[in-house]
Amino acid sequence: MDTGTSPPPPPQQPSLPWRIGSALVMGFVGINTRMFMNVANSTEGHGLERFLHMLDRRKDPARRRRGLITVSNHICVMDDPFIWGVLPFSYQIDPKNQRWALAAHDICFTNKIFSSLLSLGQTLPTHRIGHSPLGGLFQPTMTEAVRLMSHPPFTTPYSSAKSAPPVDRSLSSPDVTDPFSSPNHTYTYSTNGIDTFPAPSAYDTRQYSWIHVFPEGRVHQHPQKMMRYFKWGIARLILEPDECPDIVPMWIEGNDQIMHESRQWPRFIPRVNKRCGVWFGDNVGGDRSTVFNDLRRKWRELVEEDEKKEGRGFAMGVLSDGLKYGKEAVALREECTRQIRGAVLAVRRKRGLPDEDPKVGLVETWRQEGDKEEGKMEDGSWVGRT
Repeated sequence: MDTGTSPPPPPQQPSLPWRIGSALVMGFVGINTRMFMNVANSTEGHGLERFLHMLDRRKDPARRRRGLITVSNHICVMDDPFIWGVLPFSYQIDPKNQRWALAAHDICFTNKIFSSLLSLGQTLPTHRIGHSPLGGLFQPTMTEAVRLMSHPPFTTPYSSAKSAPPVDRSLSSPDVTDPFSSPNHTYTYSTNGIDTFPAPSAYDTRQYSWIHVFPEGRVHQHPQKMMRYFKWGIARLILEPDECPDIVPMWIEGNDQIMHESRQWPRFIPRVNKRCGVWFGDNVGGDRSTVFNDLRRKWRELVEEDEKKEGRGFAMGVLSDGLKYGKEAVALREECTRQIRGAVLAVRRKRGLPDEDPKVGLVETWRQEGDKEEGKMEDGSWVGRT
């Protein structure tokens, strides 16, 4: 809950050159992906018309009243952008109505060129907890993602060009800012107190955005098409925004045949002549009476109780220790994650696949893998970085 004096309203949108660059990157990737997935391969969309109707209603940012989360299994290192090849060409060229994604800081944001392309391509850098002490549920990018699902302005000010850490201009640095903004209109955040990335949630045209999440946190190619357990970050994106987002569970197949983890040389070249499918489920969020709205009500009660204890309000996406580690808060995130995994399983079931063994949804089951993070596992599945 935001309280206190709000900062001056930010500009409605990023600079014109940044918007043009973003449209070019998103359009180039989207159009080429659609051609690749429908010419070099074949892709079927199931429930696509219903999903497109939802995107049509969200086209004008000023008329949006809630964010959108799409969530799916993760079977290929190139699932994003492959899965969006199912969208018609007209949906590939408007960044204001296209997805935001999360990607590994240590793999994808390794220099200024990659960081610039990914930032223009609406991707946020995340630290992986297995590879960095900065990873986990409460890293700054998760705050940024919660805010993207909400309505600005927020009481916690963003870094401006005058107050932010110096930007490293070398090509080896991942630092990225909008170089065409005025000094007072450069909104950034840092993932580690040193680097610098654009803070898109500051802009009105990015309010109630669409974020796609792969909650398994890594590529998982299982012979029986089973999923790993879901990580709890997805729960923050559902529980904490100011309005309950629309939530569309998805199921994807076939991309693993295009870029299988066991592929030989040349590994970097996607394979062709594969059959792929994307299944879009019903909206399980929004303003309808669902388990997620019930969980959000309980979350708001926890927030209000903690604010009374602290004697202050919390800015959007900023949590007290009690809301991070308290028993009730942890239980709510765990139940929310269990419910969203169940929603994805419902789409899997509708696709015609048999029910999973309930144990595969438990983190304890996957601890049996030990320290092995990649390659072929004992159960016959292949796991890869994402």
